Amino acid sequence: MRALVYESSLPRLAATHLLSRLTPRAYVGPLAPIRLAEVPDPALPAPDWAVARTVLCGLCGSDYKQVFLNGSTDNPMTGLISFPQILGHEVVAVIDEPGPAVRRRKVGERVVLNPWLSCEPRGLPPCRWCRRGDLAQCLNFTHGVALPGIHSGNSATATGGFAERVPAHESQWIAIPDGISDEAAVLADPFSVSLHAILRNPPAPGETALVYGAGTLGLCAVQILRALHPEVEIVVVARYPHQARLAEKLGAHRLLRHRPTRALLETLAEMTGSEVARPWRGLPMLLDGVDVVYDTVSSAETLEVGLRALRYRGRLVVIGVEPPRRFEWTPLYFKEISIVGSNGFGIEEIGGRRQHAMEWYFELLQEGRVDLTPIVTHRFALGAYRQAFLACYDQGRAQAVKVLFDDFGPGPGAVPGSPAPAV
Repeated sequence: MRALVYESSLPRLAATHLLSRLTPRAYVGPLAPIRLAEVPDPALPAPDWAVARTVLCGLCGSDYKQVFLNGSTDNPMTGLISFPQILGHEVVAVIDEPGPAVRRRKVGERVVLNPWLSCEPRGLPPCRWCRRGDLAQCLNFTHGVALPGIHSGNSATATGGFAERVPAHESQWIAIPDGISDEAAVLADPFSVSLHAILRNPPAPGETALVYGAGTLGLCAVQILRALHPEVEIVVVARYPHQARLAEKLGAHRLLRHRPTRALLETLAEMTGSEVARPWRGLPMLLDGVDVVYDTVSSAETLEVGLRALRYRGRLVVIGVEPPRRFEWTPLYFKEISIVGSNGFGIEEIGGRRQHAMEWYFELLQEGRVDLTPIVTHRFALGAYRQAFLACYDQGRAQAVKVLFDDFGPGPGAVPGSPAPAV
């Protein structure tokens, strides 16, 4: 089958790092770690796994940041993955080849991938986190029938959706209800990431929530806040005009530019009626600012601005993935702020009921309380992967938010991407 293979090759990494100083095209060039190749069809690591034929696959920020070498070698996550990889974990597919022990899925069934390689997919008794339904906090990401990997796409065994076919345990394939389009279903994974963050750190009635970043996770957060917390004021910081337009369409009450950061903080101070502490140099600090920040970027800059924007004992929820940098964090102790990390999703509770986050997404879709399809801006054939990743690299010029692979056939290797209708 055809697949995008990512190799952990020191010569390729070094060459790409050097050439990327000349052009970002080096990240997907002939010397890059990622390349389109013919590979063997997936093998089933256990009889209760099933292979599905890929219909759609979204490009997650973690996918393209890896391709853009946006990380550090001392990141401890490197101890929980294996190579070579076929990335892609935002998958809509059709069950094609169930193993002999599969009981929950059938051939021809439309499914979405729950990517977590937790205890059950690995053929292990559930650890204490999996027993609680916290699948992304599993203790066994390096054990069992699959090679190390926290989710499909970063394990050499559990390959992902940048390929014609995807293997996964039967528990990882979740049926898509009739009436829900493939385009809506492919957004189940990012929606679930933002849902988990908000359910673990919900705003109180009448509070102000700042959504920092208006990419896929930020826009999902806006819709979730409107659906579950309609009495909360939603303020969104957007980097690009097309993101701001989408945030407004999806329910944001106020839109702010991400730079200059001083003006951003002064505007938040005026909005919240907060007194401002102005240092000898650098950015101001609000004393009674916003109540909660959902930081879907999580760079050093956004974390620092978030700390300065929060009220006393506010909450900073870190959802994004960026390499660490030094920043001024005095407001953390001075204002007794809580910084909370949020990773993935699992079995989530709303109104006393518990079910998988993706099932909550489908339920909210069927009730008409959310519609995220406007964030799908670009579609590409797998063979046009270079154009797809470069659209993610320069989101402002491409006006990209969610980019999809939607054609996995054996067509030419450089078919131009076909953008979705403009928003």
